[in-house]
Amino acid sequence: MLPAKLTPGQIEEVTVDCWSISQIFNAGHRIRVTIASSNYPRFDLNPGTGQPWSDNGEKVKQTNRIYCDAEHPSRLVVPVVE
Repeated sequence: MLPAKLTPGQIEEVTVDCWSISQIFNAGHRIRVTIASSNYPRFDLNPGTGQPWSDNGEKVKQTNRIYCDAEHPSRLVVPVVE
């Protein structure tokens, strides 16, 4: 089953589960979050149509926006294990 498509221009709340991962951040380290429509080659390319990838299928350019204002607060929740 394919996930539901998002509606262009409509702001949606999205939760991304990063599964069980572990990373040590030493003092002074910083993290960066990258938002992308695909994660090739780990996962198949995302044609942006809601359909599976195909070499000769339709492809749609995608734009991702993160809203970070009072009306649309964004957050990154990082559990700390001591």
